[in-house]
Amino acid sequence: MSCKLKYGFLLLLVPLLLTSCIKEEQFLTDSSAKLTFSEDTVMFDTVFATMATITRQVKVYNNYDEPLLINSVTLQGSGAPRFRINVDGDTSRVARDVEISAHDSIFIFIQANINPNDQTSPYLVEADIAINFNNKQQKLPVIAYGRNAVYHLPTYTHQIYTLYVNRWGQIDTNWIPFSILDCANWDHTKPHVIFGYAVVNSNETLHLTAGDELYFGDNSCLWVYDSATLDVRGTLQSPVLFTSIRHDGYYDSLPGQWQQIWLSAGSKNNHIEWARIENATIGLLVDTNVNNNPTLEIYNTFIQNHSVAGIIGQGSYIVGDNLLVSCCGECLVCLQYGGRYEFSNSTFANYWRYQSRKTPSLILNNYYKYDANTIFPRPLQQADFKNCIVYGNYSGSDNSGEIQFEWIDACAFNCSFNNCLLRTSLVDSDGNPTYTPAPYITGNNLIINKDPKFKDAYGNDFGLNDDSPALGAGNSAYLKSGTDLKGNPRGNPPTIGAFEN
Repeated sequence: MSCKLKYGFLLLLVPLLLTSCIKEEQFLTDSSAKLTFSEDTVMFDTVFATMATITRQVKVYNNYDEPLLINSVTLQGSGAPRFRINVDGDTSRVARDVEISAHDSIFIFIQANINPNDQTSPYLVEADIAINFNNKQQKLPVIAYGRNAVYHLPTYTHQIYTLYVNRWGQIDTNWIPFSILDCANWDHTKPHVIFGYAVVNSNETLHLTAGDELYFGDNSCLWVYDSATLDVRGTLQSPVLFTSIRHDGYYDSLPGQWQQIWLSAGSKNNHIEWARIENATIGLLVDTNVNNNPTLEIYNTFIQNHSVAGIIGQGSYIVGDNLLVSCCGECLVCLQYGGRYEFSNSTFANYWRYQSRKTPSLILNNYYKYDANTIFPRPLQQADFKNCIVYGNYSGSDNSGEIQFEWIDACAFNCSFNNCLLRTSLVDSDGNPTYTPAPYITGNNLIINKDPKFKDAYGNDFGLNDDSPALGAGNSAYLKSGTDLKGNPRGNPPTIGAFEN
């Protein structure tokens, strides 16, 4: 019995001995100590009112040889209620007794949610993350630029069996959420934020004017329905903007953040002038023409950063001038199922940088392939390119360049290039076909496979250097405007492409 008591006493004594040997944590108490931060200021750019933002993060560093105890972390200032913080997992309005080990750090996560007001221009919301320790306080500024907006939220659902069928498969074959736009009472004083499909209904026209902005959420689309019209009239100084909601850092030019502008079969007399169309899956999907007028006239427009294509025409009639179409994951322009197309004084430049491209920049087609055994002829009545650059970093396994023709003999395939700079193996330097039979291909004054000498192709600057072969190589007879895409006067003779030097 005595042995059991003795050993039991020793077992009780061991934890006490071990505890007495552990040295109590000694925190740094020097009032001159300073924390450092991974950011000088936490900034949210263009926060739409009532919409929660992404979560930004900042690291707080203890660069000393001793641990440091933060007594509290909280938000201060007039804008404090518009932000939320999470301090290493603590979501309280005030986080207390936060330890940072020697030469270690903690994370603070910040989110903004701005209240609407009556302002039409961006307004500043400010607060500070206040960190109290060692009888002192350090502050980290938090800033958000709030914007009031008009929101379009889905109120209906509709089933569409196929939006388009081609090499990229079937898109949107299920029920889609949509809203009907009130075109007659469009608010031009605020940006518009679209979720789902925003529909311009039959016999309606959506008029967009200088400075109008449309921001699209994931899988969202502007759908111009049968017998409807889209009329866009921006200016050089105030283009109409079609873009994604997110523009923070990496997302500013990220393709594929929304779906497309869809000018569906039956839409008519569409007009786009001075616009920017960015960051979608497809910039413009232009469907079957229904009258003698162009399905779409498009001038002085930037179409950039799309995960599939900039423009897809399907048996449509498109007239375009002074365009820049660039940085698309599959092709820049696909003109399929026949139709009529006229492009002039435009730059089609594809230096896609996200992964390897599998298709050339420009694709022309004169048939519709329903399945492997069923092909319907669709005549390509006209595809004219004048004073245009078609160039990029794709060569293909056969070094075919940036132009691809897909044709059948059963119907017309009429295509011409005049005063163009092209990367292609389909024609020689004199514009003659390099294969036969090809009686439908014509071309004059072509510059074949010569680097256009863009200023910074991978930085999306497609102005031309002084040694570009495109300088002064255009034809004044093909000009539709006296200025280029930046508003500079055209030369005589003009430079090929969208930009004068």
